[in-house]
Amino acid sequence: MPQPRSTQRRLEAAAGGLATTAVQRMEDELPWYRALPAEDRSWVGMVAHAGIAAFIAWHADQDTLPPIAADVFGTAPRELTRSITLQQTLDLVRTTIDVVEQAVPEVAEPDERVEMRAAVLTYSREVAFACAHVYAQAAETRGAWDARLESLVLDAVLRAEADEALRSRVSALGWDEVKDIVVIAGNAPPGAGSETVDAVRRVSTRIGAEALAAVQGRRLIAILGNVADPMPVAGDLADLWAPGPVVVGPLVPHLYAAGRSARAAQSGYVAAAAWPNAPRPCHAEELLAERALGGDHRARRQLTDRVDEALERRAGTRETVMAYLENGSLEATARALFVHPNTVRYRLGKFEQDSGYDITDSRDAFAVRLGAMYAVLPSPSERR
Repeated sequence: MPQPRSTQRRLEAAAGGLATTAVQRMEDELPWYRALPAEDRSWVGMVAHAGIAAFIAWHADQDTLPPIAADVFGTAPRELTRSITLQQTLDLVRTTIDVVEQAVPEVAEPDERVEMRAAVLTYSREVAFACAHVYAQAAETRGAWDARLESLVLDAVLRAEADEALRSRVSALGWDEVKDIVVIAGNAPPGAGSETVDAVRRVSTRIGAEALAAVQGRRLIAILGNVADPMPVAGDLADLWAPGPVVVGPLVPHLYAAGRSARAAQSGYVAAAAWPNAPRPCHAEELLAERALGGDHRARRQLTDRVDEALERRAGTRETVMAYLENGSLEATARALFVHPNTVRYRLGKFEQDSGYDITDSRDAFAVRLGAMYAVLPSPSERR
């Protein structure tokens, strides 16, 4: 619907002044706008100018709405959406629209003012929708990029590649300040991997942890940050994994050391098949014996060191522990060593204190026996 020439001419003549007034209003009323870098404030001013110019062009003939996203926001770089939030953009739109609406009495004939105000409201609604569209596109693009970046970081952690590329990607994800990292491995549930990963993120956020996650084949791997105690956190998340073992790696100080936690978690995940009654979740260190038997050289060395150091720490411990493993009871061990059963009990208690293994438990006894055997056998590298 073509507008009267006199009103349109006055509106066109006022365009520059309206844009300048809008920018000055932003400067006066919006503290966050004043805090923007000069370059970003310049881009915002261009958006205001473009918005008013597009409104004036549309006002001349309101039969169709212009492509607002291109006409208004196309003047600014896409990166501006990183500097200014959607709420802040709507504040800018509201300020600019207020300036235009207040100018209606000056540019429109008395009998045209109601119609012009309606045109301003219609146009502002379209601009608001265009804002949402621009930010939705930016969020979708950023989300796809973040997902790709997250996958690259997780792959690098699993391969223990703590190089400069990893540092750059970790910084881009905002994880360079995240501390206390743990990796958890288990069976992936059926269904879309993206839904599973989103669920891990949601639950992690609820319990105060940061999360990176990915489904790799039949395996769901999660890297959790800001974790004070791994096992309770893993317990909160365990239901997100499919039935089967859920293995928790050791806590490490930062993401660049997470390869150690990832190796242990994945090794434990594979070795857990040898312990059908393993708790869920299960710490990787509880599976040292199974991991060592499965060929994990680090687990073999860790098991050997733990057992051997505890056996050597106190006088009489080694002979008492080995005798108990052979005889299977306190009384038989006491007779074999010519000591009182309470002495045997005391020494085994100190060994448990030093090693974490209670050899009166059959499974712990198996781990200790295996560690002691590995201590006297050459390693695979020594046999070459």
